Amino acid sequence: MNKKYVKYLSVLSLVLVLTLVLTGCAQQTAANLHAPTSGPYGIVYKWIGTPFQKLILKTAQTIGGKNAYAWGIVIISFIVRLVLVPLSLNQQYKSTTQQEKMRAVQPQLKMIQAAQKKAKDPAAQQKISALMMDVYKKNNLSLTGGMGCLPLLLQMPILMGIYQAVQYSKEIASATFLNIPLGKPSIVIAIIATLFYVIQSWMSLQIVPPEQRKQMQTMMMVSPLMTFFFSIFLSAALALYFLVGGVVIVIQQLITNYIVTPRIRKQTDADLAKHPVKVVVTQEMLDSILNGGAAPSSPAGSAQQAEEKELHKNIRELNKGKQNRNKK
Repeated sequence: MNKKYVKYLSVLSLVLVLTLVLTGCAQQTAANLHAPTSGPYGIVYKWIGTPFQKLILKTAQTIGGKNAYAWGIVIISFIVRLVLVPLSLNQQYKSTTQQEKMRAVQPQLKMIQAAQKKAKDPAAQQKISALMMDVYKKNNLSLTGGMGCLPLLLQMPILMGIYQAVQYSKEIASATFLNIPLGKPSIVIAIIATLFYVIQSWMSLQIVPPEQRKQMQTMMMVSPLMTFFFSIFLSAALALYFLVGGVVIVIQQLITNYIVTPRIRKQTDADLAKHPVKVVVTQEMLDSILNGGAAPSSPAGSAQQAEEKELHKNIRELNKGKQNRNKK
């Protein structure tokens, strides 16, 4: 399966699970204002919702004032997102490193993709797909592009905790933030929160190599859409969590764009100079498969040397371009 669709399915699965959990909570709340004491929602409330509820109430009592409960949510959300920053930066480091390495194997991947479009025979298609897997494997590239879902997974219990803390606390649910009820959805907070994630997605695309940017554009819209979906249908308190998270990830993306990425590019250029990419496939091999022959076990003869020379020439041009860009 295409790695792009694997990412889609992973994110959508997480969204579906979280939606079912929060919807279940909402249904119980509508039917009964008392907090759940049994079943999966009772367990979630006891171990996650209650601690968050106490944290918000304690923080609000310390701050005081009309918007104390909202500021309590903002402060707790900010602390939670700061704790997740190192993990998120690590994920972005891996993803950016993979993107830079992908530039070096692009000539081989483009040949394979062109051959896949020409291949009509299922056996030929299978052989060509196997060659693509070899390109990734022998050059130590990940099919998922270094992207991980761990930060999102860790946020799921936090989202449930804040949601239940508000739903099952009359004090918090009836509180307001700039005259916006925390216990009800707010279109204003939803839009502002979503805008931060749109900005972050746009910024993240600026460091993606041009040849990979097109396939990443749709994926980058998942986060803003998910933020808007949850914020518009659930409580304003939860939207506040997303808003604070949006502020943090924009700052995090600035660090990635202007500090982390230049270092990764410099390091990758040095690594490729010492250890050039392995030439796994040549046009001769692909032509042989398309013409009904078996894929050669390894490139051979003058044709192989010509292909390798051309590939390394493209790689050197890519590296030269990146070095010039870094100097600027």
